[in-house]
Amino acid sequence: MEKATFGAGCFWGVEAALQNIKGIKLTTVGYMGGNLKNPTYRDVCTDKTGHAEVVQILYDQTKISYEHLLNIFWNIHDPTQLNRQGIDIGTQYRSVIFYHSENQKQIAEKSRNKQQKTGKYKNPIASEITPAKEFYPAEEYHQKYLEKHGKISCKY
Repeated sequence: MEKATFGAGCFWGVEAALQNIKGIKLTTVGYMGGNLKNPTYRDVCTDKTGHAEVVQILYDQTKISYEHLLNIFWNIHDPTQLNRQGIDIGTQYRSVIFYHSENQKQIAEKSRNKQQKTGKYKNPIASEITPAKEFYPAEEYHQKYLEKHGKISCKY
């Protein structure tokens, strides 16, 4: 099993977009990238801890590649928005790829460059590519939030 961690706005929608994809074995929403140990949702929402809302994925690399996960990442949010996604504003909603190995870093950078060159985006991609830090799982009520509430996305 390999690990991947992505931030692409509110973690509820990101998890819903990823959790049923073949090869993804486990999704866990949580916080990464900040300076406070054991942050809570309330802490992260102050926009003062430096954490991003993220989804950490365990996946079977024989069934899905990291490149494929990155393609999904680019397509489930607007990576040109800085520190926001839609109406959600703050650094906790930033677009970020936390890499777990040098190989993931290289693949992510190549993928970002490829995306930027497609002409799909009017503005430059703002997504960070940064080393993974300690992952703090979010509170239980956030895990599989949309699924628990009978929704497939934050909009429906």
